[in-house]
Amino acid sequence: MARKYAAAVDQGTTGTRFMIFDEKGRPVSAAYEEHEQIYPRPGWVEHDPMEIWQKTRKVIRAAVEKGGVKTEEIAGIGVTNQRETTIVWDPKTGRPYYNAIVWQCTRTRDICQQLIDDGFEPYVKENTGLVSATYFSGPKIKWILDNVEGVQEKAEKGEALFGNMDTWVIWWLTGGPDGGAHVTDYTNASRTMLMNLKTLNWDQEMLDYLGIPRQLLPEIRPSSDEKLYGLTPQSGPLGGEVPVCGDLGDPQAALVGQTCYGVGEAKNTYGTGCFMLLNTGREIVPSPSGLLTTVAYGVEEGQATYALEGSIAITGAAIQWLRDNLKIIESAAETERIAEEVGDAGGIYFVPAFSGLFAPYWDMYARGVIVGLTRYVRREHLVHATLESICYQTKDVLMAMEKDSGVELKTLKVDGGAVKNNYLMQLQADILGVEVIRPTVEETTALGAAYAAGLATGFWESLDDLRANWSIDRVFRPRWDEARREKAYAGWKRAVERARGWVQ
Repeated sequence: MARKYAAAVDQGTTGTRFMIFDEKGRPVSAAYEEHEQIYPRPGWVEHDPMEIWQKTRKVIRAAVEKGGVKTEEIAGIGVTNQRETTIVWDPKTGRPYYNAIVWQCTRTRDICQQLIDDGFEPYVKENTGLVSATYFSGPKIKWILDNVEGVQEKAEKGEALFGNMDTWVIWWLTGGPDGGAHVTDYTNASRTMLMNLKTLNWDQEMLDYLGIPRQLLPEIRPSSDEKLYGLTPQSGPLGGEVPVCGDLGDPQAALVGQTCYGVGEAKNTYGTGCFMLLNTGREIVPSPSGLLTTVAYGVEEGQATYALEGSIAITGAAIQWLRDNLKIIESAAETERIAEEVGDAGGIYFVPAFSGLFAPYWDMYARGVIVGLTRYVRREHLVHATLESICYQTKDVLMAMEKDSGVELKTLKVDGGAVKNNYLMQLQADILGVEVIRPTVEETTALGAAYAAGLATGFWESLDDLRANWSIDRVFRPRWDEARREKAYAGWKRAVERARGWVQ
C-alpha cells in the first residue's frame, strides 16, 4: 500500500498531541490530551511519565481512527517534545525512579549556583552554548542521583536510563523494555548542558563535574535519521510496524515546520513559554547578550545547523495561571475578547517570573510581580497585562537577537496555540514594530517533526519540497508610533527590575 502520510507525536508541557499530515503538509487528523501538572513545593514542577505515555498511546489510537488512516499508509513518525524535562527510569520495567522534573522547575538552584561559584560557567558557555540555570537537564539529573535513594548506584551499574521527554516517548514507541531504542537527537542533547556543540557528542568534563555516569545517557542521532531509530511493534498503539525516525525539541521542530532553513530566518513559538530561534547556519555564534547557542536541526551524521535562541519561561503558562489558580477566566480563548474590551492594561505591568527570568536576564532569583496597581484596575486589565507580558518578553529577546546577530528583523514568523488570538498577534506587532506573519498551519511544531520523519523515509525528497508547502494565513502590521512603543517598553523594563533578585 502506498505511503500517504507522515505523523508526529507532539509531547508538550501541558499535553500530548498526535497529528497526521498529507504530502502537502496539511493536517489530516489529530487528537490531544492534557496531563496533570504536579507542584510538590513552591517552585517545583513535576509530571508523571507513565501518565504521559498512556496519554500518548490514547491520542495515537484516536487520531488514526478519526482519520481512517491505516498503519501501512504512514511513512514515518517524528517526535517533538518539551525539552529539558528529565526522567530517569528502570530499563527492565520501564518504571521511572522519580517523577519527571519539568524544565520550569527551580529545585536545582543550589546546584547551578555552585557551578557559578566554582568558576565553571565559562566552560559551560563555551562548550555547550548554555548558561548555568535551573532550566537545563544536567543539574536535574544530578538532583535525582543525589536525592533519590539507590539511583546513583543503579546508574553506575547500567540499571538506569536518562532521557528528556523525546527519549522517553521514542523508547516506548519502539518497544520499551522489549528492545526500545535509547536515543536522542542533536537538538535535545544540546539542551542538557552535557553535549559539546563542536563535537556533537557528550562532553566528558561536564559529566565528570556533575557526577553523571556515561552509560546513563542515550545515543545522540540526527534529527532526521534515514537509519531509523526503530519500528513500532505490533503490540504498540499503531498495531503495526512504522518507522520512528524524526526527533526535534519543540522550538526547533517549529523552525523546521516554518521552513526557516536559511541563515537569518527567525520564528517565535507561543506555547507554555515562548521560544524565538534565529538560524545561524553551520556557524556556532556565541551570545554576549543573554541568548543561548543551540542546535537548530541535524539531517546528517556529525553535522548540524545551529541557532541563537531566546527562551522565555512563562507566557502561555501565565494564561493558565489566570484560569486555574486565580479562576478569573474560563478558557484561554476568551482572553481575546476581554482584552479587546478594555484596550489597555489600566496602567499595570505583570512580570510572570514564576520560574525566574530566562533570556536575556537569566535571573533564577526573580519572581513574579504586578506593579502599578490602583483602585481603577479590574480583572480585564490583568488579562490585558498578561497578554502584554508575552509581547514584551518577546521584544526583550528580539532586541538581544538583533544585537548578537547584526540582523535587523523586519518580519517575524509565529506559531503555536496562542497565535489564534488575533488581538495578541496585533499587540505583538505593535510592541515589536515589525510585521508578524502567521502561517496557514499553526501547529508547525508537530509539522516539523513529521517533516523530519518524512525526509528520513523519502516521503519528501528535500527541504525545497517543504518550502513549497508553507503558506501565509495573515500578516499583522504595526500600528503604534515609535513614541508610544518606546514609552510602553520603558515601563516594562522598570517592572522587570522590580521582579529581579527577589529570592534571597
